[in-house]
Parts: sequence; structure tokens; C-alpha cells
Amino acid sequence: MLPIISFSTVFIMSVMFIISAIFIWWYANSIKFIFCENYLLVKGGPFKSKIPYQSITKVSPTIDKFTGYRISSSDKGLEIFYNTEAHGSIKILPKDKLKFIIELKKRCPHAQIPHNQQFE
Repeated sequence: MLPIISFSTVFIMSVMFIISAIFIWWYANSIKFIFCENYLLVKGGPFKSKIPYQSITKVSPTIDKFTGYRISSSDKGLEIFYNTEAHGSIKILPKDKLKFIIELKKRCPHAQIPHNQQFE
């Protein structure tokens, strides 16, 4: 015997699916990396991370599929290590990694960004 699903249950499930899909689309399409005067601002949907330049200690490539603010099919993102109370690192996937690293080097000359690393 099949359970009878009411119209209200189908309606609620449909609305929840649509809201979830819109949220995921908004989040994925709003990811930005903004170089402010004193910090790097990483934004994605309603989430923000302010990373002061003086707290960034190291940048290295990562091969993790889930790169923090963006799921990557290329699995070649960047991991930024920094000193704060809440987090120790953040994984990101900027569109132009080389340009991003050049700008980060200008703003964080103290950070360990190896010259021989492959940041493709």
C-alpha cells in the first residue's frame, strides 16, 4: 500500500528545493576576492572572510576538490595560511591564480610564497 502524499507536502518540498537551488546558484556566482587597503576580503553569498595582510603567513597550492569558497573540478586551488583565533587557513580558487599571487606578494611581502611552486 502506497502512502498518500498531500498537496501541501509536495508544495513545501518543491518550495524548499527551489529556495535551496537559488541559494546555491547565488553563492557560487557571487564569489569574489577583493584586495582592500589592510585586508583581503573573500566573499561568497552571505559569507565573508576578512584576512588582514599582516596575519597571512604562507600561500601554497592545494589539490583538495573542495576549495573553501568554491568547489573545483580542476582541483588546483590555493591555500592561504594566516594567524587568527578562529581559522588557520582558507582554500580558494581565484580565476587567475598567477595575477592573484602577484598582487598578494605586493601586499604581503613577509608571507612565504615559494617561487618554485607551480601555481597553474
